[in-house]
Amino acid sequence: MADPRFFAAAGPFTLRELATIASAEIAGGDETRRFVDVAPLGTAGPDEISFLDNRRYLDAFRQSRAGACLVAPDAAKAAPAGMSLLIAKDPYRAYAKVAAAFHPPRAFEPGIHPAAHIGDGARIGEGCRIEAGAVIGERAEVGRRCHIAANAVIGEGVAIGDDGWIGPGASISHAVLGARVIVHGGARIGQDGFGFALGPQGHLKVPQLGRVLIGDDVEIGANTTIDRGAGPDTVVGDGTKIDNLVQIAHNVRIGRGCVIVAQVGISGSTRIGDFVMLGGQAGLTGHLEIGDGAKVAAQAGVMRDIEPGVTVGGSPAVPQRQWLKSVAMIERMTRKD
Repeated sequence: MADPRFFAAAGPFTLRELATIASAEIAGGDETRRFVDVAPLGTAGPDEISFLDNRRYLDAFRQSRAGACLVAPDAAKAAPAGMSLLIAKDPYRAYAKVAAAFHPPRAFEPGIHPAAHIGDGARIGEGCRIEAGAVIGERAEVGRRCHIAANAVIGEGVAIGDDGWIGPGASISHAVLGARVIVHGGARIGQDGFGFALGPQGHLKVPQLGRVLIGDDVEIGANTTIDRGAGPDTVVGDGTKIDNLVQIAHNVRIGRGCVIVAQVGISGSTRIGDFVMLGGQAGLTGHLEIGDGAKVAAQAGVMRDIEPGVTVGGSPAVPQRQWLKSVAMIERMTRKD
């Protein structure tokens, strides 16, 4: 059960209600039985619901005391006696819906804290909460029902769409954000791109005159940095999810629905298509074209364009099959008798 000091639980919900929420089918059990929370397989009790989406955890599933579990059809036969099952094609997605029902976003009390600073000409939408130490710059626009956490800094002229959440200590400048954007604590958006005219007399700074444009439903992790463009804008498309500690350089364009995992670095002017996945610590050099639906393995070093739908790995990154064959060959060559 989630710690009630931090997570207030809604409910309880009956098994039938949970099946409706999860778009799942009930396989055995009392439809009127009530459940109070979600919990992991290893700790769940009889009044809690869990999930199984990875067969590596079948043993934990067989031994679980959970009263109910979300499972795929092919795993149902491994359930322990007495456990109610909710059968779902994608148990993890179903779990996300159930967990959100038990733990919806907390409603916040609107208002502007006396210790916040609102610049001249700034516009704050209805129902916003601006916490202590937050700074809203001159001419900034904050949409309706936004939550600006303590010590966040929204720079001059920045625009944030409705229902945004800006975490503590985050800073945003030279940027336009869409609706329902989440920016976690410590993120830095809109600072100078790394642009210099190099020379023996010294490195001359090139003015960075672009913006950061962020679409709707984007999430940006803690301590991630997104540089503003040098002239063209830096762009993040609708629905893209960015993990913690990611670096996105100036003029990068990221499409819709991408997933970018922790410690990825994307060099300037690279263009990333829709629904691309970049594994943790992958590095991309500048001026590349990454096609729609491409996947980059963790710690890969991408130095060439990637065609749509191709999966690559290694450094320099090559198609996954070629990379795995190379790894296997090196292992055979270095194996001791």
